[in-house]
Amino acid sequence: MDSAREKTTHPSGVSRRRVLGGLGIAAAIGATGAVPVAASLLPSATKTANAQESEPAQPTHQWAMAIDLRKCDGCTTIDQAPKCVEGCNAEHFVPPGQEWIEILQVDDPGGYTSFMPRICNACENAPCTKVCPVGATYHDPEGSVLINHDKCIGCRMCMAACPYGVRRFNWGQPPNPEGASLANYTPEYPVPHRKGTVEKCMTCAHRTKEGKLPACATACPMFAIYLADLNSDVGTNGKEIVKFSRFIGTNAAYRLKEELGTRPRVWYIPGHGQDYGRTVDSTVAAKTPRNWQELGATLDSNGMPVRPSSSTQGASN
Repeated sequence: MDSAREKTTHPSGVSRRRVLGGLGIAAAIGATGAVPVAASLLPSATKTANAQESEPAQPTHQWAMAIDLRKCDGCTTIDQAPKCVEGCNAEHFVPPGQEWIEILQVDDPGGYTSFMPRICNACENAPCTKVCPVGATYHDPEGSVLINHDKCIGCRMCMAACPYGVRRFNWGQPPNPEGASLANYTPEYPVPHRKGTVEKCMTCAHRTKEGKLPACATACPMFAIYLADLNSDVGTNGKEIVKFSRFIGTNAAYRLKEELGTRPRVWYIPGHGQDYGRTVDSTVAAKTPRNWQELGATLDSNGMPVRPSSSTQGASN
């Protein structure tokens, strides 16, 4: 928690009060800490064409996420499979049975159950990056932990080192959508999928570069998932803007396995879906999410995902 609530600078050396992408939205956050916003207000991380060439190269953003468990009910109150998982499956053509975002049903000490979406924690001190013998897993300049599949040798040492269990291994050749061989592979958007390599949540680095929310946040009909920029201390779920340090500080947010010193960039706000009517007595389990084939996801002529409308019931792109 301490590293997220710094009042001066982020480890990158850039002031966390710097306004996200130059937009004056931080000033618009009043005493309530939130104002309405559309997901498209997240600016592109791409450098503007008229930027001075002499400017020192600095990351525009340092991304983090928060998941509000008061809002997350596993999509049980709308009697659907978790839309965040289906949105991710459709966006990335995730191999069947290898969901990059997993909905865990957690038994609370108080006797009730709650749901916890588990994604890559984008650790600042990531064990996976330290053990990879070929440098295939690494941090990008904006804090996402990526995998370069051109380098990955499938040794799975990163899987053993990850304390969050979020990495998957392709033992066989995963199915790819038609035309995937023509897709422009990048570590930010690893399509086509390959046999003998490790995969995981990429925190939708390809989307944040375009000023968009991650696919899971876009698909969530409860607006439970927030993307935040630690440089500007601003976050959004596509519905409201929050001052991120205040949001996680006043809501008793926590991070998973902080005692390991991994400094994860994903925070959780305690809850059991009560904002949408789920009670502590509920025993309804989450439904099994559909894979990308069942969802009917495809690639467009430019090799980018075409997400079916049924998987995007949350914020707009």
